[in-house]
Amino acid sequence: MRLRSDFWVAAYLRRCGVEGVAAALRRRGAAEAGAILVKIDRLDGTGALFGPAPQSQVDRDERLFARLHSGVWIDAGAAESRLQREIGFDSDLWIVEVEDRLGRNFLDLAP
Repeated sequence: MRLRSDFWVAAYLRRCGVEGVAAALRRRGAAEAGAILVKIDRLDGTGALFGPAPQSQVDRDERLFARLHSGVWIDAGAAESRLQREIGFDSDLWIVEVEDRLGRNFLDLAP
């Protein structure tokens, strides 16, 4: 059985804290099964966005993530625009923001 979104987010925030990285819950979604987006802010005007990996790449009990853009890093403004579009599409969406100059994400990524 897949871990609830609220539990996963709490554990992820704790993991970031243990690594000494600032992370904050920016938007709370549906507790049981809301999709989770993670924004990585490198604090230099660039960042990355990660969201749920395509179902074809995920075992039903796994929670894997995939980069939501083609390049390694995107402009902070482009990341914000994408987040606003995603919010308009999915009202149950969770958003976690991580600030790390090294751009570490601590996520399980799809192959």
